Amino acid sequence: MLTVDPERTGTSSLAEKAYYLIRDRIISLRLAPGSTVDERALMAELALGRTPIREALRRLADEKLVEVAPRRGMFVTHIDIRDLASIAEVRVEIEGHAARLAAGRATAAERAEAGRLLAWLDARHAVAGQTELMRFDQRIHRHVHRCSHNRYLAATLEEYFVLSLRLWFLVLDRVTRLEQAVTEHRDLLAAIRDGDPEGAEAVLRAHVIGFEQEIRRVL
Repeated sequence: MLTVDPERTGTSSLAEKAYYLIRDRIISLRLAPGSTVDERALMAELALGRTPIREALRRLADEKLVEVAPRRGMFVTHIDIRDLASIAEVRVEIEGHAARLAAGRATAAERAEAGRLLAWLDARHAVAGQTELMRFDQRIHRHVHRCSHNRYLAATLEEYFVLSLRLWFLVLDRVTRLEQAVTEHRDLLAAIRDGDPEGAEAVLRAHVIGFEQEIRRVL
């Protein structure tokens, strides 16, 4: 499992659990763009009933990750690379703003967690595989989102982050920017730990811009 927020995996709601597990399959392209959504197959695979699966799919439809075609069924939405620029335009502003807020608002415990994430990065990045680094990238972004202490902003950040992850998985086997991303993550975590709003914003804005440029380079 690559894309489920660790804080969400212990949820007590079956519909919530179904939502995150199905969303994970869509983001990581295990449910391929344009493929049919098979309710019965999901029920069997996830060991969940029809009601939570349907509730999850309705939520995913609202987020435009699945779509209903009258008299044809439900399908995973296609990825339109033309959306890349629009997604990046939004993310560079809101991710940068969130980083600034996070560096200024993080609690002592959250700054300590940034330090622990930084220590992990220093210890593991040279030997970690692509999957592990992808998972860690998501942990860092979501830590920033939480440290912003603005739940409305965090919800918007998650929506656009998910759209970006689908694009990233589309080109994952061709990207070469992981080492640069590690450096950016290190600087971002240090800025949050040390309470440097300007530095945190600058690093995360550069990180999002680099993400867009890397995808354009390999497509």
